[in-house]
Amino acid sequence: MKEKYSNNKTRRKLIVLIAIILLLAVGGVWAWWACSSRTSNVGNARYIGEVPAPFGYQRVEVQDKSYATYLRSLPLKPQGSKVQLYTGGDANYQWLSAAVVDMKLLSNYEQCADVTMRIRAEYLYKMDRYKDICFTDVNGQKMQYRGGKDRNAFESYLKRVYGMCNTASLYRETTPRPVRDVQPGDVLVYPARDGHQYGHAVLVVDVARNNSGKVAVLCVEGNTPAREMHLLRNIAHPRRNPWFILDDDGNDLYISVFSFAPEELRHY
Repeated sequence: MKEKYSNNKTRRKLIVLIAIILLLAVGGVWAWWACSSRTSNVGNARYIGEVPAPFGYQRVEVQDKSYATYLRSLPLKPQGSKVQLYTGGDANYQWLSAAVVDMKLLSNYEQCADVTMRIRAEYLYKMDRYKDICFTDVNGQKMQYRGGKDRNAFESYLKRVYGMCNTASLYRETTPRPVRDVQPGDVLVYPARDGHQYGHAVLVVDVARNNSGKVAVLCVEGNTPAREMHLLRNIAHPRRNPWFILDDDGNDLYISVFSFAPEELRHY
């Protein structure tokens, strides 16, 4: 009888200990998630290339002076920075931002598709590739930049682009790319469609792969009303944040609160 009582007592202690360990684990995960969901740039990375890749993944190799290298060099604001509206003040839905890109907005019309064009144009401008700075407006007309090194001319050109281009023109101007071949600089874009009064676009700024061939991406977006561009937070999988794993299974691609059809992964 005494031995049976001792065994029951030991079992109860073990159950209590396991329960305490589980509570601590759950509490720790919750505290980590709650903290990271309210703080941008948790690791205080200085630029996109310093954001750690997911466990088991390696960033894809890129060439010097390539667009991919430029995207990795985009500077990030310090830990805790909030996304600001062009008109001033904090933007709504800060929990969708994992880090704020340190690049001043040019206009109140610099929104989602405009951000993808802005960053591409900034790279070409930096590389003195002025003839390659060209976008197609909603009427199918080419908008060629002709201002050379003149920064004021460049910014004025971009403001005109913002007024004449949108997600629909961006979609028409770009070409689908298979999900398995995604590259830094690709865009995920859909124009207005059933159930969506407005379109949306995000820019793939980095890509990593694991040994099994699975691919992870970092995405930057702008939004309406115009706000600072920012890395999107992976709210569905906080441990992967801010990376998103893309499955090449023909299903929709879920990036933050947006879903894109596979053919909506596109490139110039």
